[in-house]
Amino acid sequence: MSGVTYALLILFLHLPASADMTDTGNEPVIYLLPGTGADCRIFNKIDFPYDTVHLEFPMPERKMSMRDYALSFIPRIDTNRKFILVGVSLGGMISTELADTLSPERVIIISSAKCRDELPGRYKFQKYVPINQITPKKMIKWGSKILAPIVEPERKQDTLFRSMLMAKDPAYLKWTVNMIIDWKRKEYDSCIVHIHGDNDSTLPIRNISYDYLLPEGSHMMVYIRAEEVSELINKILAE
Repeated sequence: MSGVTYALLILFLHLPASADMTDTGNEPVIYLLPGTGADCRIFNKIDFPYDTVHLEFPMPERKMSMRDYALSFIPRIDTNRKFILVGVSLGGMISTELADTLSPERVIIISSAKCRDELPGRYKFQKYVPINQITPKKMIKWGSKILAPIVEPERKQDTLFRSMLMAKDPAYLKWTVNMIIDWKRKEYDSCIVHIHGDNDSTLPIRNISYDYLLPEGSHMMVYIRAEEVSELINKILAE
């Protein structure tokens, strides 16, 4: 081995980690937040351009507000690194709350709502006629099992949706629905990009101010129409 070759080898072996040409430390990490009746398996078919972290939803305290529940996620987000929030349904609402407190690079919400005005009338109605409050927790889970495939027929197409819903604690379902019913948010951060489908029966398009529309997209489109949703996400993140 020549003296020059040896010197280059020693230099290479002592390079700091930050000099690694494959280092991805400058790339953001994407935090994924699913909806009430789902978990992070809902994102299984999405092709993300960066590393992802699945944020599992803890059991909220009884009568916990959406704002306070969102703040409980902060310790699990590394704010020393660039990050992006991607939330579906309830996860999008929580991402909207976090956008006020943290400084994400981007917030992408899918099949969700950014403020109370984007919620359908049944949530506003229950604010004054608290049906959810007087309904037993187990009945709410049973009702979700029966009604969800009727409201969103695509749930019948894959056993994953049933599996995710059945894994939920009835108290979790009741208290997270209460959060949505009692949600007070009126404004939202301009960093939020909203993808919605015009066939969403859970959060109808007529109430939504969206940035990207997926024709015939349902509330389940992040899984059912994953290829198209992936293209939109990658387009947004490339802008």
